[in-house]
Parts: sequence; structure tokens; C-alpha cells
Amino acid sequence: MHSLKKPSIIMKTTRGTAAPPQCTNSNTKWAPLNISQSELSLPLTFPTGQTFRWKQTGHLQYSGTIGPHLISLKHHQNGDVCYQIHHSPSEADAKSALLDFLNVGISLAQLWEVFSSSDPRFAELAKYLAGARVLRQDPLECLLQFLCSSNNNIARITKMVDFISSLGIRLGHVEGFEFHQFPSVEMLSMVSEADLRKAGFGYRAKYLTGTVNALQSKPGGGAEWLMSLRKLDLQEAVDALCTLPGVGPKVAACISLFSLDQHHAIPVDTHVWQIATKYLIPELAGTRLTPKLFSRVEEAFVSKYGKYAGWAQTLLFIAELPSQKAMLPSDFCDIKVNKSTKRKDREACNGS
Repeated sequence: MHSLKKPSIIMKTTRGTAAPPQCTNSNTKWAPLNISQSELSLPLTFPTGQTFRWKQTGHLQYSGTIGPHLISLKHHQNGDVCYQIHHSPSEADAKSALLDFLNVGISLAQLWEVFSSSDPRFAELAKYLAGARVLRQDPLECLLQFLCSSNNNIARITKMVDFISSLGIRLGHVEGFEFHQFPSVEMLSMVSEADLRKAGFGYRAKYLTGTVNALQSKPGGGAEWLMSLRKLDLQEAVDALCTLPGVGPKVAACISLFSLDQHHAIPVDTHVWQIATKYLIPELAGTRLTPKLFSRVEEAFVSKYGKYAGWAQTLLFIAELPSQKAMLPSDFCDIKVNKSTKRKDREACNGS
């Protein structure tokens, strides 16, 4: 595991503003991305809680924006991924941004092999849920999305994120969905707490406006400051993020994992706690998750999976989603992975 390398890596004036039409590439056809389904499964990557800005625009097809680029991805019949650029100032820049966003510098096959060798249950899950990739999002986008996610459901989070996104430059539409470039810190600063509360953000409105104000005061600007966190150690990045209004350890870990190259970050919530106590630290099963136990969960994942523990945790989390459980065979059996127990490796799914 440790031999793996890190990847190379107001509203009336902004809402609905269209980009220059000459930049639109409406005639661009689908092109191969040279990525297999085992390296990137779109249904296991986009609608599973990492990002709320990509929309399903067709069968096995998802569309979204990366900076000034509006792009669609879909699976061919053989599972390979292809892409289409709907709008971009530069097709070369669009593809480069897409590959960076998809974290293609990291091989899932290599990671899955390492994880599977130390975890029989992961090996079984990977057979059915291969291609669950961790994205490398823009830190500002990631931060604002996860500020909306606190104590919230996916439908409402998506509605909030759509509202924020609509403040940026309009890039076009795909299959009835309109897409915008994510607004800059300056654009976001034009929205008041009252505007956000009127749009249904509730108490989160003060956190968003407070965070935007805090970012404006950062050296070099908020976007540059956030990007600089990629150069820090995980704990330093988390501590820096937690100085922003509304950002706690879980949200900071999400931002760190999904946008700051902190591949061993573990977003600890009740769902991850249940996974950890069931398979990694069963001695704590039945106890209540407290802030003091966050570090125990993080240590358990990193001890088991190493420097890319966050990627392993992502698949284990996805496997617990109702929509993904349906992809597992009805006789799928949990495989106990904690060596301190004396139970057999395989136990009946409805047993224990």
C-alpha cells in the first residue's frame, strides 16, 4: 500500500448569465475516454454522495460541469466510458480537466488488489461494485456542497446545490437540465443570508454566508487558500477547514477526501460507525459514537487499508446504500475480517 504514489496531479446580475456562444461545441461527438467500467462505474461514482452537481441525463449517462466545461459521460455497451463536450473554451483543456476530476492517476485495479488481499469481505464486494471511484473535485465546490449536506437528505441537498450553482455563468443544457459554472467566491458574496433562507437553506444559510465572508479574507483569496490545503498533512487540512463556520470534523474529512488529495481521510458518521463496529472494531459494537471515538474509527480504517483508506471506506459505504445492496446477490454473505474474533471467515448473512 505504501508504495502507491499520490496522483499527479447580485443574483440578477449572475443567475442565468450565459457564456459567450462562440465557446459552445454543440457538434462534438462521443469520444472514448479509454477507461474501463472496472476503473470507473458512473452509477457507483456520481449518485452516491460525493457530488450533488452531476445529473443523470440518460441511460448510464451523467452530465455536469468542471470549471467552464460542460461534459457528459456514459458507458458503451461493453462498459467502457466515453465522453462528450457540450461547451468549453478549449476541448483539450476540457479533457485534461475531466481526467484530473476523475483522479485517473490512481489505478482502482491496483488499490482493489491491495485491499482485497487484506480483507476477504472487500474482495467479495469488489466483484459486484467495481468502479466506485473517488473524485478530485474543486475544493470550493466541494466545501459549499458539504455545508449543504449537514443533517440533510439527498433531495434537499441537491435542491440547495442547484440554487447555488444557478448563481454562476450558464453553460448550456443537456436533456432538459440546465448547467452553470460554479460561482466564484465574489459571486457568492453577493447573496445574503436572507436570500438563502428564502430559498430554503434554513440555519445553514448563516454558515454559507459566514464561510464565504471568511474565504474573502484569506490571503490570495478563498479559492487559492483552499487549493493550498492540498499541500498540507491531513490533520492540518482538517484543522484549517474547521476554522470556517459550519465545518466540523466530518464535513472537513469529506472535503479532504473528495477534493484535497487526502486519500486516507475517513468521514465518520453513524453509517461509517456501524460499518467500523461491525467489521473492524467489533469490541465497540453497541456503544454510541462520540467525538472521542472518531479517531478510533479513523485509525481502524487506516490500519486495515493504509494510505488510501478513504477509497476503501467509500466502497464499503456505497455497499450499505439500499440502491447498491440491490446489486449484490441475495445469498451474499458478510465475511468477518477482524482477526481477533474466533468465528469462521464465512457466516450466514442472517446469522450472528
